[in-house]
This record gives sequence, C-alpha cells and structure tokens, in this order.
Amino acid sequence: MNAGRYPGFRVALSIASFLCAIPRATSAATDAKTEWERTLEAAKKEAQLVLYASDDYGKIFAQFQKRYPEIKVVHFAGHGGSSTQRMLSERRAGKYFVDLYLSGASTAYNVLYRSKFLDPIKPILLLPEVTDQSKWWRGKHVYVDNEGEYLFSFNGAIQPFFAYHTKTVNPSEFRSYWDLLNPKWKGKMVILDPTGDPGGTTAALKLVYYNPELGPEFLRRLLTEMDVTPSRDGTQITNWLAVGRYSISIFAHVARMGMDVGKKQGLPVDWFGPEAFKEGVPLSSANGNVALINRAPHPNAARVAINWLLSREGQTTFQSVIEGTDSFRVDVPKNDVASYARRVEGERYLLTERPEWMDIRPILKFINEVWKK
Repeated sequence: MNAGRYPGFRVALSIASFLCAIPRATSAATDAKTEWERTLEAAKKEAQLVLYASDDYGKIFAQFQKRYPEIKVVHFAGHGGSSTQRMLSERRAGKYFVDLYLSGASTAYNVLYRSKFLDPIKPILLLPEVTDQSKWWRGKHVYVDNEGEYLFSFNGAIQPFFAYHTKTVNPSEFRSYWDLLNPKWKGKMVILDPTGDPGGTTAALKLVYYNPELGPEFLRRLLTEMDVTPSRDGTQITNWLAVGRYSISIFAHVARMGMDVGKKQGLPVDWFGPEAFKEGVPLSSANGNVALINRAPHPNAARVAINWLLSREGQTTFQSVIEGTDSFRVDVPKNDVASYARRVEGERYLLTERPEWMDIRPILKFINEVWKK
C-alpha cells in the first residue's frame, strides 16, 4: 500500500508507532529503578566508600553520609598528583583500596586513564535526573576521555586570567587577544611566570597555544615583543596592578591572586569578562571531575556515590561548598556562583580539559625555547 496516497493511514501508523514505544520506555524506566534499588541495597551491605579526593570533598560527602548513613565515607584528602601517586604505589604492591577519584582532569587523564585504572561511568548512571541530558549544559554530559565514558566533568567555571588597572585601561578597546599586542601596552604587562608553577597557568596556556585562532605565534609575540615582566608572587602581581605600576596582568587567575577581594575593597582592578575576546575564554572543570576506579573494593557504594554526586542535590552541594565553581547542571541555582566564574549564555567558551589539549609539555618546551632566545 502507498501510504502517501492515504493520509489517514499515515496518521494511524504514527499513532501505532508511538503506542508501541510507550511500553519500551516504561520498561526501561522500570529496569533502571530496579537496578538502582538493587545497587543501593548492595552498597549498604558493603557499608563503606573510599575517596581519593581534593580537600573540599570531605564537606561535600558529609551530605552524602547524611543521605546514606549505612555507607561510611573514608576520605583521603590530597590534590590530583598525590592521590594518583598513592594509587600507583598501592597497585604496584597489589593493593586496591580506593573506589573514586575526585580532583583535576589532567592528572586523571594522563595517569589513571592512560594506565587503564578506570571503569566506564556511563553504564552505571541510573537516576533519571542524572541520565536526562537536558538537565546539563548545552544538553549533554561532558567527558574528558577519548571514548566519552571514563572521566566525567561536572564543573564548568569561567577562568579569568586577564585583568587590568581600571584607571589606565579602557576594556572596550579590546575585542581580541591580539589587541594585547598593541605597542601601547609594551612594558606595561605583568605575567604569572608559567615556568615557575605551570599548574596555575595551565588553562590559560592551553587556551592560547592550542587555539587555532591564536596558537604558538600569538604566544611567541606576546613573550618576545611586549616586554612582559614575569612574577611568581600572586600578591605582588595584584599590588602592582592596583597601584598602576602595570596596566594589565596575564595568566594570573583573579581569584587565586586575590583580585576579586581587592575589587570588593575598592582597589582599581578588574578583569576582562567573557565578552571581551572573540576567540573565547577558558572554561575549566578544575577539581570538578570524577573517575570510577576499577577493581574497587566497594563498587556498588561507588555507583551510588556517583549518581548522588551528579544529582541536583549533589551538584547543589558541590557548588555551594567549593568557591569559584559553576556546575554543568543547569537546574542548580546559580545565585551562589562567584561573578568571575559564572557562565553567561551567548558567549563563546573553550573547554580546556579535552583529550587533544591534555599534554602541557609542548607548551612549556616552547616557552622555555622562546624565553631563552
């Protein structure tokens, strides 16, 4: 039968297809609910959850402990480097203590993911409010790894690395990072020295080096033509900017340098917002990443923990505890997000935690070669 000649038949066919889909959707929801209940009961029997995580996750998972009192949370606090080194040492000794890693993406990717220490997260997401990607920024989950399954990023905060002295700089003059190369700013910029503590400048370096609209050429000219003054002291950079010794600071995160506090106190400092540069501003997950460790001693507790963390309650807790974060969940209230970190719809953002941008070594090698010359 030619359905095109019988409109009524097409309508009936569409209705029939829709009705057939309802049982499948209902069955899938029922299966997920059953699996969640089974996992939760098994987690309660395991009775423990072990985290290798940044310091603030102790406060975050105190809320998890209240929600699931049968599961005792054991938190080994430390930054990504110390946590992964601990895990490497344990594995060499044949010991498996940890369930979840919660910290920076670069270390997790370069050590845990590449060493194949992780189980996929995607199959163990069970709560409908977590799997519903319409609840997330731009309608999708963000993973750092190549397969899009192992390293989940739930924080997407703006990273403001370019600030200025308000009495000598008119921000409306800037539409591109290339405007920083205007000869009028030669000798008037201070830079957080990336050769001292590259971790503090990583997101900014990735933004300019790997961005095809900027790249090594922009970075080379910035470092060699503009007579920038390097400093490894964040307080010094803020003070120099506040008194007008320098007009612009680069690669120095405004919150880590205390500029946000200084601005509140009335100092003549401010930073370029996401509208300032057409090439975009860096969006970083910082410590807002979770990885599920394979051969975990409490796998069901780990699954419950991940689902809770990525729920609205978990993300609201995360965002309220760690300053300068902006959850990728869009249904989480944003009134407690710091103004410098809050995403604004309609602006261009570049995620700095992505597989092809993970290796910082070519950038540091390039900087060392350029500055030596």
